[in-house]
Amino acid sequence: MNPVVVVHGGGASHISKDRKERVRQGIIRAATVGYNILREGGSAVDAVESAVAVLEDDPEFNAGCGSVLNVNGEVEMDASIMNGKDLSAGAVSAVRCVANPIKLARLVMEKTPHCFLTDQGAAKFAAAMGVPEVPGKQLVTERNIKRLEKEKHEKDAQKLDCQNKPHETVKVDGQHQRHLGGCRKCRVLGPTLYLSTQDLRGSQGILMHTQETWALWVLLPWTAEETWLMQPLRGASLIKWSAE
Repeated sequence: MNPVVVVHGGGASHISKDRKERVRQGIIRAATVGYNILREGGSAVDAVESAVAVLEDDPEFNAGCGSVLNVNGEVEMDASIMNGKDLSAGAVSAVRCVANPIKLARLVMEKTPHCFLTDQGAAKFAAAMGVPEVPGKQLVTERNIKRLEKEKHEKDAQKLDCQNKPHETVKVDGQHQRHLGGCRKCRVLGPTLYLSTQDLRGSQGILMHTQETWALWVLLPWTAEETWLMQPLRGASLIKWSAE
């Protein structure tokens, strides 16, 4: 049976037609990279890591280059990965100046006794592992700068409390304007990131989730008609290749 790669590229609903096509092509590229690795005999972990790295390198996605900005206008990223075969997992949060946080998450999974490193601890670990450091500005896109500026202008107007003292309320949408060092709960292993091969009828699975609302599964062997996993994927982009 042929392997299947599923890539979900994000939850945005209001994007232009041109950008929607660019996102679609990016998803296809990511899935193709992962699928080719599997066809050449690579592991599911290799396929997931490489496919996710494609999305992280594409400024159209909220991951790596193109990630949304924190309150200071900087990129802080989260990533996690889990191997359903042995339940090993790794995660990082509040990572800066790293092009591919998914690679760092895998290193946490394979090179440490821990499952989660964050902020300065993750940065020091990345340096120790020889992970290249990139300028933070290299990860910032003009689109996200404009979005952050727009959201700051649209935050709640000044309000008066019971003592007539002005205060402000800031709207936080997803990871936009996240506090420094903040980590979303979807990066926490267990409650919102978990995969066991027992859930996949004995097949081999890898699950990753990075930055915000997109995920990638590699299932071996698997067909879309045979698993309950397709139910929560309504609206996602399923790209499936069959042997010619």
